[in-house]
Amino acid sequence: MNVLWICTDQQRFDTLGCMGNPWVYTPNLDRLAAEGVLFENTYAQSPVCAPSRGCFLSGRYPRTCGPRQNGQDIGKDEKLVPKMFADHGYYCGLSGKLHLSACHPDTGRMIESRIDDGYHEFHWSHHPQSWKDVNNWPANEYSQFLMENCVDYVTPNREDCKYVQVGVDEKWHQTTWCADQAIAFMEKCKTRKKSWLFSFNCFDPHHAFDPPAEYLERYLKILDQIPLPNYEPGELENKTVFQQKDHVGAYNTPGQMPYDEMTDYDHRMITAAYWAMVDLIDKQVGRMLDYLEQSGQKEDTLVIFHSDHGENLGDHGMYLKGPYFYENNVHVPLIISWPGKIPGGRKSKALIELADLAPTICEAAGLPLYEGFQGKSFWKILTGESDLNTHRDSVYSEFYNSNINHRNPLAFTTMVCDGRYKLTKVHGCTQGAEGELYDLQEKPLERYNHYNNPAFTEIKVRMLELLADRMAQTCDPLPTRKACW
Repeated sequence: MNVLWICTDQQRFDTLGCMGNPWVYTPNLDRLAAEGVLFENTYAQSPVCAPSRGCFLSGRYPRTCGPRQNGQDIGKDEKLVPKMFADHGYYCGLSGKLHLSACHPDTGRMIESRIDDGYHEFHWSHHPQSWKDVNNWPANEYSQFLMENCVDYVTPNREDCKYVQVGVDEKWHQTTWCADQAIAFMEKCKTRKKSWLFSFNCFDPHHAFDPPAEYLERYLKILDQIPLPNYEPGELENKTVFQQKDHVGAYNTPGQMPYDEMTDYDHRMITAAYWAMVDLIDKQVGRMLDYLEQSGQKEDTLVIFHSDHGENLGDHGMYLKGPYFYENNVHVPLIISWPGKIPGGRKSKALIELADLAPTICEAAGLPLYEGFQGKSFWKILTGESDLNTHRDSVYSEFYNSNINHRNPLAFTTMVCDGRYKLTKVHGCTQGAEGELYDLQEKPLERYNHYNNPAFTEIKVRMLELLADRMAQTCDPLPTRKACW
């Protein structure tokens, strides 16, 4: 058995053809979904990078495994899935981002510190942009790759839309480079006859919005048809103070993606660029899938595709991400395929958490399930041994001061969703709304906050109790009990 684990960065659930988006061009991911299982209701346990990544790589909630915040190191004793596989004889590799520890160059680190993560090959590139000077970040392999090929990473703003940049050519793009590393790794393992696990962690479609020009071109022809963001002026008045601040400027930074200063043309251009980055991802996924087939490894390889979290993309009057849990923030795509082992062509409506991936992958490989796991394996859904649409009664997500930008007040928020209703709670803040309550069957999606709506009081109380239960259940199961007293 081999594992190709594909994780994109900041990709919404609604960016694939197989998930109902009629605009994007994702034939390879649609093919993967047709050959495997498409999970339509998968949720990240944090709407930002490091907490989410620590969670799905360890199978433990962010508050438990360590990185509750970007810029915070994962616990040195945490056990990650690649380490579990390495301990059982697998050869493990990574290309792109890891982001389980602080990796900003101003920390003095030239690379993020690593625990014993199990990766034998570590082709690290946290993001494609160099820091001040490419020579100042020698551990970023992608930056060094460009330098060795005399290619400058230059992505100027477009003249017609300053929020979109002209990306480097596809050949030199970080997503392409990540796929190149993956294919070379898989070829090496085939030659050596080694079972393997590879983590493909490209930075796309994370901002900056900078696709190769040729990928954006197809959307420019239909730009006036691209839908505008899901937003109604005034809708943030009864929502959290953090959203009101991020409406003025993303990441609570006035002037950064200021929604009210943007034109309809700007909004459509940003969406077009974001979708173009997804199209590039699809192209590189196709290259990896084609290699698996051509090399005879397809039947032996479990392929997983998902993202760490989503992107506002203008919905609800905001861009990027922050301390809130809209569908565009925490609802992510998930496709799993393994020809011959997993019956394909199925769509599941089961509620899935990214925390569930770790035990599922381990069970698929026949590895013992780590007693520290908090995720719940859904391997039997994949094999057809249990109901396709039943897994969890609810999904949970958390934001514990996870980004540095919200300082006054600090942002501590949590969310629970039972599939129909979603409740979020702001903790320890007296400014703005203290919570949100949405009916996911109501359209436009999540526009009207019913937290203080008397007609929703019974639902609100039930969901608050459910949230309290889910928060209690994130308690670390380690160390395990050794005796009754």
